[in-house]
Amino acid sequence: MVIIAGDIVDISTKPLMHDSLYQLFKKIEAPLGIYTCLGNHEYYAGVDKCTDFFKKAGIHLLRDSVALVDSTFYIVGRDDKTNSGRKPMRQLMEEIDHSKPIILLDHQPYDLQESVDNKIDLQFSGHTHNGQIWPFSLITKAIYENSHGFIKKGETNIYVSSGIGIWGGKFRIGTQSEFVVFNIKSSPEKVRGGAQEK
Repeated sequence: MVIIAGDIVDISTKPLMHDSLYQLFKKIEAPLGIYTCLGNHEYYAGVDKCTDFFKKAGIHLLRDSVALVDSTFYIVGRDDKTNSGRKPMRQLMEEIDHSKPIILLDHQPYDLQESVDNKIDLQFSGHTHNGQIWPFSLITKAIYENSHGFIKKGETNIYVSSGIGIWGGKFRIGTQSEFVVFNIKSSPEKVRGGAQEK
């Protein structure tokens, strides 16, 4: 499956729709689907327009909602922090069977303890671009508990991606674009802490 931690869209859906870029997503081979949450840039572009693009692209948008995938594990998608009215995480977790693995998509990696408290197995976030241009990477490291890469906090595995794309200037200095591959294995009983960066 493919999971995207928000900001598929930058500031407008017009170039995406004009060039029918939603067709590119349909070429991705993901038997369990493509899932995303909203990022702050979807709010800049207009959530309704972005939602239309996601539908055309076959992307499952999780906006303060939960999907049970293949009757095996959950993906929880939080609305972006830009929305001050987003649901508390504890509310999203109320009807989840904690015997199954839980993956959280939350675009902005704030308050990581909240994921630990709610027994999330793997949190995947973005937003920071790892600063994109040095020395801004020093600023993101000061702002976020984890501004890039993998950490384990309690029993929760957390990965913050620098992302494939860029914002503003069309370059990176001292950072790199990335996509992350997780190979997740579990035994018949739920195994926590099984995610590894690849």
